[in-house]
This record gives sequence, structure tokens and C-alpha cells, in this order.
Amino acid sequence: MSFGTYARKVRDPALPYTRRVAALRSCVQLYRPIGFHATLSFLEELAGPYQRDEPALLRALDALTQSRTGWHADLREYAEMRRRAKRLGRRSPRSGDRDPSAFPGTWHGATQPAALHALRHWRRERLPALLTVPDETAEAINTCVEAALTSGGALAPQHRQLLAGGIVELRRRIDTDLWQHDSAAYYRAWNLSKVARLVEDATGPGTRSSRAAEVMTP
Repeated sequence: MSFGTYARKVRDPALPYTRRVAALRSCVQLYRPIGFHATLSFLEELAGPYQRDEPALLRALDALTQSRTGWHADLREYAEMRRRAKRLGRRSPRSGDRDPSAFPGTWHGATQPAALHALRHWRRERLPALLTVPDETAEAINTCVEAALTSGGALAPQHRQLLAGGIVELRRRIDTDLWQHDSAAYYRAWNLSKVARLVEDATGPGTRSSRAAEVMTP
């Protein structure tokens, strides 16, 4: 079923409350800008205990719907940007362009707090496993995560430089044929790149306006 169909179930007071909560989880399955579990817990942070409180449930759905509406606007903007770029002879996206259809996405209307929330989730649930293999780039990304969470979203210049270098290296790994001979290393790099992107959202301004400006440059 579609997001809209599940959303209507969330709002339907005739349904058992547990089914309405389950419908919200189904909405999140279809739109989870910072990951399924992180999105659910961020909705609870935004709206309150939606599992047992109807006003909180409706607030959670509204917050998710508003973010999704912003995402759709971003998709349209990206498509227009690519059309303009192609007219200028740029057939492929630049390495720094952020495709809004990729995960993790931006939580529109609450980009920084959502990214910080997701980083706390990664640090608790998934990041430790990515640090079990000795890797300077992984350690650099982890250092930036800790700095962002400690400061509430501010990175010192040395940490911004460390983050930028880590992103370049992770892109290099992902763009090679690493997945063909070491799939574990490939997926570790892919997951670390997701964490790095969250650090960017947690510590810097949004990229939509700067990305659009790039396209207009001949």
C-alpha cells in the first residue's frame, strides 16, 4: 500500500489504536530519511509517546509527512538541476552532488537535530562494529562523530578537514571495484559514508542552494 493509504489508517479513529500505530510504522518503512529505527525514535522525540497517546501519534504523522513533502520538493529540484546540467554538457552528476533519493536523506524542517539523533543511534547501535577493523579513515569519521555530538553540531576547522578527507577516501573506495573482491570492506566503506553524510548535516548548512548554484556555473 502507499504512504497515503497508511497515513489515512493512522488518522482513522475507528481502527484499533495498535493498528494505527502499526500503520505509522508502515509509513516509516516507506519513508525513513535517517533509517527506520532512528526515524521512529526521532518521531517520538518530536511528538511524544505516540505508541499510547493519540495526539502524539497524529503529531508524529504530521512531522513525517511534512518532511516527506520537503523531500519530494528536493527530488523535483534535483531533477531540474540535472536537466540544466545536461544542457551544459554535464551528463553525469558531480562527485559532490547529493542525490536526494539516496540514503540517508535530509529531514526537512529539522535537518540538524535529526542528523544528531541519527548519529547518536549509529554510535550506540552500529558504529562500534565498523571500528573493529583497524582503519585510519574509520577512526577519523568516528572522531568527527564524537566531536559533533559533544558540541551539539559544531566542528572545529581541524575536524572539518578530517571529515572532508575521510569523505574523499570513502568515495574513492566505493567508486573502485572493491565490492568485487572484498564485499565486507565495500559495505563498511558504504556505511561509513552514510555516517559521514550525517555528520555533514549535523554540522553544516543544507546543500540544496549550493548544489543548485553549481549547476548554473558554466
